[in-house]
Amino acid sequence: MKINGSNSTHLNPYQKQYQKQQQATNQAKPAADKLEISSQAQNMLKGNEVKEARQKQVQQIKHDVQTGNYKINYQETAQKMIDFWTNRG
Repeated sequence: MKINGSNSTHLNPYQKQYQKQQQATNQAKPAADKLEISSQAQNMLKGNEVKEARQKQVQQIKHDVQTGNYKINYQETAQKMIDFWTNRG
C-alpha cells in the first residue's frame, strides 16, 4: 500500500510572503541620516564675540594666577565694593 503525503511545496503557506519580505529587505538601501541647520542656528553656534573675549580674559587671569603674576589692586577693589553698596539703596 502506498501512502502519498501532502505536496511538500505547499507545506508552508507563508513561505512566499517570507521570500518577498527578504527580497524587499535586500533591495532596500538604508537611508542616510541628514541634518540641516538653519543659517540663524549656524550664527548662534559660531559664538558671541563678547563671550569669546570674556573667555579669553578669564583664561589669561587663570594663567596669571597659576604662574603667580596676578596682581590685585586692593584700593580699586574696595572702591568698587563701596560704589556697589552705596548705589544699591
